[in-house]
Amino acid sequence: MDAMVRELSYAQAIQEAMATAMDMDERVFLMGEDIGVYGGAFQVTGDLVDRYGADRVLDTPISELGGAGVAVGAALTGMRPIFEFQFSDFATLAMEQIVNQAAKMRFMLGGEVSVPVVMRFPAGSGTGAAAQHSQSLEAWLGHVPGLKVIQPSTPHDAKGMLLAAVADPDPVMIFEHKLLYKMKGPVPEGYYTVPIGKADIRREGRDLTIVATSIMVQKALDAAAALEAEGIDVEVVDLRTIRPMDKQTVIDSVKKTSRLICVYEAVKTLGIGAEVSAMIAESEAFDYLDAPIVRLGGAETPIPYNPELEKATVPQVPDIVTAARDLVKGVR
Repeated sequence: MDAMVRELSYAQAIQEAMATAMDMDERVFLMGEDIGVYGGAFQVTGDLVDRYGADRVLDTPISELGGAGVAVGAALTGMRPIFEFQFSDFATLAMEQIVNQAAKMRFMLGGEVSVPVVMRFPAGSGTGAAAQHSQSLEAWLGHVPGLKVIQPSTPHDAKGMLLAAVADPDPVMIFEHKLLYKMKGPVPEGYYTVPIGKADIRREGRDLTIVATSIMVQKALDAAAALEAEGIDVEVVDLRTIRPMDKQTVIDSVKKTSRLICVYEAVKTLGIGAEVSAMIAESEAFDYLDAPIVRLGGAETPIPYNPELEKATVPQVPDIVTAARDLVKGVR
């Protein structure tokens, strides 16, 4: 019998995934600043401390380096920790444990150990949190061999990919856009997984491929709906996983449409779009291109506090519409 499907928010889906994992495996526990009685900075953990107790929902001191180190150490002993950073920006304080320890232990010890730790990063702009609390740093961690980096864009994928991450023997970094937390969508009850390393074609089209990540997937879909009225048929590929990237799905889409736009919120330079562009340039899809590849990324600036300036620093739906229209009509 198929599982019942309900409408849940992205935050509720993540909370349900953590509860499901904790119910299934006593080794799973949560760590993070203010995730206990307070319920987490964005209330994602909610009442899990009441349901599972302070021994499995651990409030940590204000030390990202220390908390990440404890999580990595616990994973090395066979536990399955899920460590929450209050903001993805604070990963900068824990890079030693993430990059030099978690990512390298399996390699340095000849494959004799695994580090099954999940780290959650509330990320992105749009909340007026300014330069030190609004960054998108997924490309940093995507550069590191040994880490898996995911960016679910829907409640369904948020639950399924988090459960897949908990089951994975390697460290998985999950970037959750803060503006997605209230987004609602269908989520099945019970246990299911969404595969890490597999992109999703969210909308099929023939004239143009838009490869998007995180919140930009919904913006790309909104742009595609607007362009449909102009007779431009857009295919939207939700990358979902930054590392390992699903190259074949992107290549096949570009071979079909012959045009490509990469849309992501992080700063454009050296971002995910650069990797996707290079991957296409090095593949057989390059011969199918009818126009140059376009990257739409964040502005070369820290995120401003002012709401209008903040909005102007990241791609919006009109920007995607204009870029797509120009690409299809040969303006670019």
